[in-house]
Amino acid sequence: MENLGYTDRADAGRRLAALLRAYARESEAVVLALPRGGVPIAYEIATRLQLPLDILAVRKLGLPGHEELAMGAIAADGRLVLDDALIAAAHVTQPQIAAAIAREGTELQRRSRLYRDGRTERSLEGKIVLVVDDGLATGATMGVAIQAVRAHAPGSVVVAVPVGSREACDAIESLADRLVCGMTPEPFGAVGQYYGDFSQIGDEDVRRLLANAADFAPRFPGRGYRAARLDS
Repeated sequence: MENLGYTDRADAGRRLAALLRAYARESEAVVLALPRGGVPIAYEIATRLQLPLDILAVRKLGLPGHEELAMGAIAADGRLVLDDALIAAAHVTQPQIAAAIAREGTELQRRSRLYRDGRTERSLEGKIVLVVDDGLATGATMGVAIQAVRAHAPGSVVVAVPVGSREACDAIESLADRLVCGMTPEPFGAVGQYYGDFSQIGDEDVRRLLANAADFAPRFPGRGYRAARLDS
C-alpha cells in the first residue's frame, strides 16, 4: 500500500480485505470489530470475505488531561492492562485510575447492550478470530482485546489494522498469531492523520453496519472459497 493513507475507513477496509483474502468464506473464521472506529473497516472485510461479524467491546483508558494518550485499556469482561511507566511518569494517582476504569467500564456495558441488540455473543472456541481496529498507536487497547479473545480458547488470533506504529505492531505481533498491517509510517503520527476522512462513528452507524453484515454471513459449510466481491 502507498504511504499516502486512506480515503476513509471504508477504503481502508476494502484494501485490508485484499490482504486477508486467504480467509474468504472460511467456515471457521469470524471477524470481531473494536467499536466504534473499527466497525466500518471490519464491515468491509466481513462482507467482502463473506464472514460473520461481531463486536469486541474494549475501551482505552485516557491519560488525565491528555485523553487521546492511552495509559491502559479495559475489556467488557473486566480484563485490564495498564502502562505503569507512563502512569508513574505522569504522576497519575490511584483515584484517577479507578475513576477512569469505572467510567470506561460503564460505557463498555452500555455499548455491549446497545450494539448487540439482544444477540448473543458468538462462540470463539476453536475459531480463527480476525480482530480489527482502525489503527495501532500504542497497542494498549488491542493488547487487552487479544487477552479477551484468548480467554475463549480460539484456534488462532489474527490482528488486522490499516496502519500502525512500528513499536505497537512489534508488541502486538508478539501477542497475536498473525498481524496484518497495511502500513507502518515512520515517523508515526496520530492514527487519524492517515485517513482523508476520520469522522467519528456514531452508535447508530455501528448498529446499522452490524445488522447489514448479517446478510453477508456464509449460509453453507465450506472453506477456502474466494468471495465474489473481493476485488470489486
